[in-house]
Amino acid sequence: MRHSTTVISQRKRSFLMLRSIGLALTDTLDDLISEERIHPQLAMKILGNFDQAITEALQKNVKSRLQFKGSLDTYRFCDEVWTFLIKNVTFKMDNGSVSVQADKVKIVSCNARRPGEGQ
Repeated sequence: MRHSTTVISQRKRSFLMLRSIGLALTDTLDDLISEERIHPQLAMKILGNFDQAITEALQKNVKSRLQFKGSLDTYRFCDEVWTFLIKNVTFKMDNGSVSVQADKVKIVSCNARRPGEGQ
């Protein structure tokens, strides 16, 4: 069963908006560095704070769980980052009301804690 396009497009818009905000921030910081108005170290600190704020907001505000099933095509672990390429994937929300299918999905995963932080 395919999911209704309205809910999918709403979720897509939310993701694209978050992605757009991150890209706009990066572009703005690049401009400020080019104009020598800030140092690259400050830009990196700002991006780190942005990532942390987004992670905390998602942890606090997203309550749904998602299950997915598919065929693992490729996986790799490099520089503390896992990358999984999965084919023929079906995603299901925890209440079973939503089911979305995709031919290919790439999942990139890293530890939420920085190296050296406590458990």
